[in-house]
Amino acid sequence: MSSAVRIAPSILSADFARLGEEVRAIDEAGCDWIHVDVMDGHFVPNITIGPAVVKALRRHSAKPFDVHLMISPVDNYVKDFADAGADIISFHPEAGPHAHRTVQLIKSLGKMAGVVLNPATPAKMLDYLIDDVDLVLVMSVNPGFGGQSFISSQLRKIEAIRKMIEKTGRDIRLEVDGGITTETAPLAISAGADTLVAGTATFKGGPDQYAANIRALRGE
Repeated sequence: MSSAVRIAPSILSADFARLGEEVRAIDEAGCDWIHVDVMDGHFVPNITIGPAVVKALRRHSAKPFDVHLMISPVDNYVKDFADAGADIISFHPEAGPHAHRTVQLIKSLGKMAGVVLNPATPAKMLDYLIDDVDLVLVMSVNPGFGGQSFISSQLRKIEAIRKMIEKTGRDIRLEVDGGITTETAPLAISAGADTLVAGTATFKGGPDQYAANIRALRGE
């Protein structure tokens, strides 16, 4: 596997009592992005963190903050997360009601805009968005909790989206999140992913293991 594959550790799997230290540790361990899962207990069955925590973490790393909003309605909070220090803001079309408008809002704030597809959401959802987004995130588990198993049917979706991206000729990142391990990472990459979100697989073993975990996910 190429070292060009980006690894974006999900801080959902970090020690929440020492999040700042954890962010610094994965930064120093060689991650590419910091993935922040934002859940509202409404759009998904879990509650995590808000803009204030993102803002507090911002000073702990200069790496891009990849903020995945699992909240509805989403538009009301986009600016708050942009102001808190997000570099990439991704949302689910179902959190709408107007996905194209949400993309425009994110980009108007100078941020990269991503659209997230749940396991049951078809690649076709991107037909009228692909020309405007900077990132597509394929969920290979149902969103809400870490530690779930990879849903293999999503590999076909990753392949289909990679073809869509190539047709645009644009530099659109294709990210995969959910059940990423040293076993599933090569499958996602072979299907066309260039960025992997990994929570459990990155944070297992404690800070001394983070660098080795990240290298293993890259296949190095």
